[in-house]
Amino acid sequence: MWVFITLFAAACQSVRTAYQNTLARESGFLHATMSRSLYGLPLVSVYVLVCGLWLGWVSLPAGSMFWLAATVCALAQIMATYLMLRVFQSGSFALGTLLAKTEAVLAALIGIPILHNSLSVLAWAGVVIGVLGALVMSVKWKNIKLVHKDTSLVFGLGSGLCFAITSVSASMASHALNGSIITCAGVTLWYVLLLQSIILCGIQITKRRDIFAPFRSNFALSLKVGALSSLGSIGWFTGFALVNPALVKTLGQLEVIGTLYYSKRRFAEQISKQQWVGGAMIMISVILVVTAK
Repeated sequence: MWVFITLFAAACQSVRTAYQNTLARESGFLHATMSRSLYGLPLVSVYVLVCGLWLGWVSLPAGSMFWLAATVCALAQIMATYLMLRVFQSGSFALGTLLAKTEAVLAALIGIPILHNSLSVLAWAGVVIGVLGALVMSVKWKNIKLVHKDTSLVFGLGSGLCFAITSVSASMASHALNGSIITCAGVTLWYVLLLQSIILCGIQITKRRDIFAPFRSNFALSLKVGALSSLGSIGWFTGFALVNPALVKTLGQLEVIGTLYYSKRRFAEQISKQQWVGGAMIMISVILVVTAK
């Protein structure tokens, strides 16, 4: 079941990221980052209500790590989204999303001490190839001496790290609750989106000194971003709760196909041979990690 859920989430995220890139260009990074949580919260609220009535409600054990893990998840996802949108400005749509895909191998590494997961030799080979693939895609070889100053590389890998933290902490938060694991994942997502909405709306309202600022810019496009984001997030958080987050994000790398399509068709971007090679290396790393699992 988690395979189909993950593929659905990846498909939703691929389209949502394209819309969010457009929204960032027209309304700014803050609004584009905020729209995925604020405009997605109503749909997730309905989803949690249905899960609670159908599968049963959840309870919070004494001394639970839920609040800490879920809060870390919310903050990490804000940073991950913001950094990915910054890559779009400094690099390209395809490059930004592909670099953020390093989250799969980073989630595997983070999961070793936190979730007590281990990696085989084959899986480590996948990790190395994935990292090298990200470097091949992002580094301009003629400026190799200045690679440490390449903002696309820094923002992209930073986004991947924050997304990895999001995946692991979401799994921790869901398993800290008692009840149906599906409902637990939904409740975790609802809290994460609520906290993100409060933080980002507060910043936008303070910055513009307008209490209705979150609703005045590109309302229709913001709704599309929020709806697609909520559907994708429901899939991701459910997958994180069912299996190892690294496995979920590794399978989710298939989003790369959608990314390249939107990059060429929607934004008329040219994908260089170097980026194709780097993307192929990342796909090979996906196969190795899945096979090793």
